[in-house]
Amino acid sequence: MSRAGRLRAQVGADWHSFLRRRTAVFFTFLFPIILILIFGALVGTDPSGGALFGEPPGYYVAGYLAAVVVFTPLSRIGSEVARHREGSRFEKLATTPLSRTEWLVAQTVVNAAVIGVAGLLILALVVALTGATVIPNPLVVAYVAVAVVCFCGVGAVLGSYTDSRDGAVAASNTIALPLLFLSDTFLTLEQLPGWFAPFVELSPLTYFARGVRAASYPDAQVSAVAGVDPAVANLVILAVLAVPAFVVGARSIPETD
Repeated sequence: MSRAGRLRAQVGADWHSFLRRRTAVFFTFLFPIILILIFGALVGTDPSGGALFGEPPGYYVAGYLAAVVVFTPLSRIGSEVARHREGSRFEKLATTPLSRTEWLVAQTVVNAAVIGVAGLLILALVVALTGATVIPNPLVVAYVAVAVVCFCGVGAVLGSYTDSRDGAVAASNTIALPLLFLSDTFLTLEQLPGWFAPFVELSPLTYFARGVRAASYPDAQVSAVAGVDPAVANLVILAVLAVPAFVVGARSIPETD
C-alpha cells in the first residue's frame, strides 16, 4: 500500500473512532459553546474601557478560536498517545508499514477537521450572540491548520512522557489554560505586568491570536513584523514554530512500550 493509501485508511479509522465516542464528540463541541456563553453573552464586553473585557466583541473572536485550537489537540492527542501506550498499540504499529509520523499526520488531519467544524460553530455563535464583526478571510483557515499541527506535536510529546491518560489530560490542561489567557487573546498586553510581556512572545498561541485578529477583525491594531503585513507575518512565525514541534512530537512517540 502506498503512503497516500496508508494515510487515507488511518484517517478514516481515526475519524470513525472519534465519532463512536459520543461523549467526546459532545464535549468537543459543547466547550466552545460554554466559552462563548460565559465570555460573550453573560460577562459581556465593555468597549468604554477599564474593564477586564474592555474591547469590542470582534476583538475576542481570535481568543475563542484559540481556546479550541489549543485545548482540543493537546488533550485529544495526549490522551490518544497515552491510550496507545497503555494498550501496547505502538508495538503492534511497528509491525505494520504505517510509521509513527504517518500515524501522527492522520491524527492531525482528524483534529483539523474536528476543530474546523468547531471553529465554524464558534464564528456563527459569536456573530449571533455578541454581534461581532468578522471579516471572512482564507488566512484564518491556514492559521487553524498550522496551529493544529503545532499543538498536535506538543500533545504527542505530553502523551509520550506522562504515565497515564489521566496524566496526559492533566498535563495538557496545565499547559493550555495559562497559554489561553497569557497569549494576547482575552487579556491585552496592557493588562499584564510589564515584566511578563517578553514571555508572551514565546507562546505559539500569541502569533495565532494576533494573526487571526489581523486577518478577521477590521479594527485590529496589530503591528507589522519587519514591515510585513501582520496577517501574513504571524502565520510565517507560527509555521516556523509548528514544524519543529511536530517533528519532536513524532519522534517522541515510542516504537515499543
